[in-house]
Amino acid sequence: MNLELRHLRVVCAIAETGSVTKAASTLGLAQPALTAQLQRIERTLGGPLFERDRRGARPTALGELVLSRARVLLPAMQGLQDEAARLAGADPTPARYRFGGVNSPILGRLVHRLAAAHPQAQITTYASWSADELAQLVGGGRMDYALVGVCGDSLPPTGHGLTWREVAMEPVQVLLPEGHPMVGRDEVRLVDLRGEQWVAAPGDGCFGDCFAAACARDGFTPGKMYEADVRGCIDLVEAGAAVALCQATFRPVPGLVTRRLVGTPLRWRLMLGWHPDSAGADFAGEVLDAAVSAYTDTLAAHPDYVAWLLRHPEFGVRRPAPAGPVPGGAGSGVRTA
Repeated sequence: MNLELRHLRVVCAIAETGSVTKAASTLGLAQPALTAQLQRIERTLGGPLFERDRRGARPTALGELVLSRARVLLPAMQGLQDEAARLAGADPTPARYRFGGVNSPILGRLVHRLAAAHPQAQITTYASWSADELAQLVGGGRMDYALVGVCGDSLPPTGHGLTWREVAMEPVQVLLPEGHPMVGRDEVRLVDLRGEQWVAAPGDGCFGDCFAAACARDGFTPGKMYEADVRGCIDLVEAGAAVALCQATFRPVPGLVTRRLVGTPLRWRLMLGWHPDSAGADFAGEVLDAAVSAYTDTLAAHPDYVAWLLRHPEFGVRRPAPAGPVPGGAGSGVRTA
């Protein structure tokens, strides 16, 4: 068997997700088929690329060598294709960008960046509280990209053949009225909020399970939760009727404050998804770059969070965006204000 670029993408997908099972889901393949393909790749290269056990798949020394080359070759090949298209007279500029978002904090800045770079392109947006609906629309060719939130290590919407890449990961914080007794602390223990009423935006992700599990680890069951859109969440918190979970880059609102939760019991990741066989896949690398830059732009309004990120490099933008559309990580929607 001759080694091909698609084989390198498989190796990268397994390394990125840390699991053959998760990589198979990301690539839209059955696990036995991906396992067989990995075995053929390993026979071609002369040895195992991953050590696999109950904790997942970790690259061997040979695997690290292959990954180091793949991470150079894949972007280089995408660059070659773009340059060849320009030389042949083809226009590599997209005619349109169609985005769907679930309460995304960066959609506006992302649109602004792409509109400035491609003023002739048509850009449309669609809002939905359902990450699965957006994945279905992208998988069906009615949208090009989906921006969704993910909770912890859960899987994103599956069954639609999408490629998912992480833009950034944040600690989930709590949104309080400025007169709340806890605002004098830099960090708040989740258990100290056990008597509070909560409010969250709607959605079909794993928020309920993740939040309930975090509360259970702290030894309590949260009270009944209100459900409202973002404006309604703000109104309820402002009135002192509830507190909310929010993204670390939540836009500052007069009268409200955000506080980190001790121990970071909840993580929120922003993910970009597209279909690998769509026209949008040709520009996914550029869009991912723009999404990372848009996220970075949001940090200007949060100097305290920026200082925290310097002490916690496992959060925020954790690795450079790839130059081309390569498969990536996983997650599922978490609902925050």
